[in-house]
Amino acid sequence: MVAREHEQLYTAEAFWELARLPENQGKRLELDEGELVEMAASKPINTIIAGRIIYYLNAFVIPQDLGYVTVPDGGYKLAPKTVRQPDAAFISKARAPKIPHEFQTAPDLAVEIVSPHEDVWKKANEYLRAGTQMVWAVYPDDQMVYVFRLNSDGSLRGQPFDIHAALDGGEVLPGFTLAVKEIFPA
Repeated sequence: MVAREHEQLYTAEAFWELARLPENQGKRLELDEGELVEMAASKPINTIIAGRIIYYLNAFVIPQDLGYVTVPDGGYKLAPKTVRQPDAAFISKARAPKIPHEFQTAPDLAVEIVSPHEDVWKKANEYLRAGTQMVWAVYPDDQMVYVFRLNSDGSLRGQPFDIHAALDGGEVLPGFTLAVKEIFPA
């Protein structure tokens, strides 16, 4: 469940300043089309799954010095009034040669651990239209992952992967593979 804060609309720049205020320490905030949104605390299973994905991504990215794997606290500017905090993300050194003060661009790969009532199709669309090449939407209860990409005509495509399938890094992380069963704890 998401609690909306003020009726005032914010820019991404105003959001960064607001998010750093002492009274917002420890809060997970996003900016959704100018509206400040405080995200509900994640379920333990969601944090475990995110941790596992971050582990496997880092095990591939760090030795090859490909870029950065991030956790939710950083956030990415997707539009002038939209900042999202994926549960995990990868941004290449080609797009972020140095660690910025804020990510003013979308990640190459965004991972969302889907919570009930979350509009992951909307988020995937926002990420992809902002420059993200691939979005993994992980459904803990179903042990499924949907991989979202844009079709050549600009429409959104979600491809399901079940527990017996493997994800790959595509053009984002060539050579990276991850069995879906490895994402979910036994």
